[in-house]
Amino acid sequence: MPSKTAQSAPQSKNASTGKLPVKTLRLGRIKAAVWENEADQKKFYNVTFARTYLDDARNFHDTDSFGRDDLPLVAKLADQAHTFIFERLAESKSEHSE
Repeated sequence: MPSKTAQSAPQSKNASTGKLPVKTLRLGRIKAAVWENEADQKKFYNVTFARTYLDDARNFHDTDSFGRDDLPLVAKLADQAHTFIFERLAESKSEHSE
């Protein structure tokens, strides 16, 4: 059961830049957002994880706190995000070599 003191996780839209994740993966109420960034003309990726829950007023919220039973889903999403990032980097590398 979610705690009433659960903190909000980063929103699916980056407030400071207005950028959206390049990929959002979901397994049940757990989601992983893959963010593409660039520095020194090199692309890199970060991943944020969140758990969606419904409060007493029936409003949806995200938290970055996970229970014991959530952890296998977080691990699976981490693996899927890892695979997605490597595929994206491989595509980018092959586009630049053509």
